[in-house]
Amino acid sequence: MSVQGWQRLQAAEVCSASQDNQNKPYTLEQLSERTGLSVRTLTKIRRRQQPVDQPSLAACFAAFGLVLEADDLIRQISDADPTPIADPPERLLQVPLKGQLPVDSLFYIYRAPAETLLTREIAQSGALIRVKAPKQFGKTSLVARGLAQAESVGFRTAVVSLQLADSTVFGSVSQFLRWLCAMVTRSLGLADRVEEFWNPLLGGSYSCNDYFESYLLPASASPFLLVLDEVNVLFQYPEVSADFFGMLRAWHEQSRHDSETGEWQKFRLVLVYSTEIFVPLPIHQSPFNVGLLIELSGFTQEQVQALVTRYRIASAEPYAAQLLNLLGGHPYLTQLALFHLSHQRITLNELIQTVAMPNSIFSSHFNQQFGYLEAHPELKEAMRQVVLSPTGVELYPTIGLKLRGMGLIRFQNEFAVSSCVLYQNYFAKVLGN
Repeated sequence: MSVQGWQRLQAAEVCSASQDNQNKPYTLEQLSERTGLSVRTLTKIRRRQQPVDQPSLAACFAAFGLVLEADDLIRQISDADPTPIADPPERLLQVPLKGQLPVDSLFYIYRAPAETLLTREIAQSGALIRVKAPKQFGKTSLVARGLAQAESVGFRTAVVSLQLADSTVFGSVSQFLRWLCAMVTRSLGLADRVEEFWNPLLGGSYSCNDYFESYLLPASASPFLLVLDEVNVLFQYPEVSADFFGMLRAWHEQSRHDSETGEWQKFRLVLVYSTEIFVPLPIHQSPFNVGLLIELSGFTQEQVQALVTRYRIASAEPYAAQLLNLLGGHPYLTQLALFHLSHQRITLNELIQTVAMPNSIFSSHFNQQFGYLEAHPELKEAMRQVVLSPTGVELYPTIGLKLRGMGLIRFQNEFAVSSCVLYQNYFAKVLGN
């Protein structure tokens, strides 16, 4: 069973237990009676350390109203390196969820067809996938699932977050590319040979290309998946980003048109970013107009309702409707609210009434967003106009797209409005004066 299959089955089991078993986890004996499978088979399914025949998996899925799909299966699971079993919900509920969710987390919400598109595209030679969404919308958690699938079939993978780079790294194209090569080398567990391949006379782009083509790619016959996270950091350094993005486009073209025995056939690339691209690039040199774009949106009411049930909160439907209105489906804020509600640290009415107060559970998030606006006065003024206008305002395109990239606004036709009641109430209070 794949990570997606395990997560779907676990989530359905929890939902069923909350409705039909007084919110208590099913015992193996109860599951055996419900599914018609032996306790031994169910133990194998839950541990995911030994293969289980497809009819048994289908029966287990059907017992909880699910249909076994192709993406719920993988061909083989290694006994030596099994996928970790998810912690019981009681342990997962001890701290608020933030950052990347574990690949088998009960609280990850699948937003089809994003997961399927990602895993299928990664399998293609020459793949270039762009994952775009505002911060804290689940980009990294989505990509983690693609990485897990790729690694399960023998891919080599490297993840490089540009947010980890010091400002000095972006001093020149050559400096940045040397840093990138060193980070990828480290991720792959190889010896660092950057100095050996670097030729200042030929330039950083050529040297980086040679390092990948002559050293990193030939190091194994396995396909290689490179994930570049927080790519939007580079948008602040146009002198570096123009050459770098042009090189990425060249790599994509090489991997698509390389011979079947060529090293670039192994290469796949995922770019993860949260804002629009404002780097002026010739059309034929941009990696942002080729490949597959996966753009994540906020949760729907159905998805929020499923999450409410997984947090074992009664009255899922009315809670979901009110949370969606308040938070606009923002994935992280929804998770944070449900964590506090599930622990009865605050009631839903108290949550709604105190959202803009200094002691709000969202205060840390507000501070981050407001701090960014303070550092960019043009964005702060634009957001002030948005929250003070009852019908929305027209914004200069670049400004509007940056605010949308922060998740603060959405567009109704050509007018910008707050993306949710939470932001409207808070920013109207702090910017209204």
